[in-house]
Amino acid sequence: MIRTMFFILAVMGCSSVASAQLVADVKFEPGNFGTMVNGTVTGNEYFDYKLGAKAGQEMFADLKVRDTNGYGVIYFNILPPDSDGFAIYNGSIDGNTARIELPEDGDYTIRVYLMGNDRDTDKTVGYNLDLSIQ
Repeated sequence: MIRTMFFILAVMGCSSVASAQLVADVKFEPGNFGTMVNGTVTGNEYFDYKLGAKAGQEMFADLKVRDTNGYGVIYFNILPPDSDGFAIYNGSIDGNTARIELPEDGDYTIRVYLMGNDRDTDKTVGYNLDLSIQ
């Protein structure tokens, strides 16, 4: 009985880990300092874009909704290297266009996510994300 209970708890723990969010590395074409990425996000999931940069560089990010089948809102946050979820830019407060000076070297995360009805009703929202580092 104890072994069965342990197995059930282990599977339950793995299932939450198995629902890992989407992650992609952002690379610029040689000679370019920016790119456009397109994607979709559904319900409670989020999409993390990883982008390497140096302290003192300026990051620009602009998020536009491409399509939606609900009434929610899509946002992005910018997380510094090795962040545990703390954001140095919060789109739900500061808006969907960011221009910030980066405080340290490393891989930054641009996290795209839903709020409101689209998140709560598991809707899918398409977006275009314009990114650059200068």
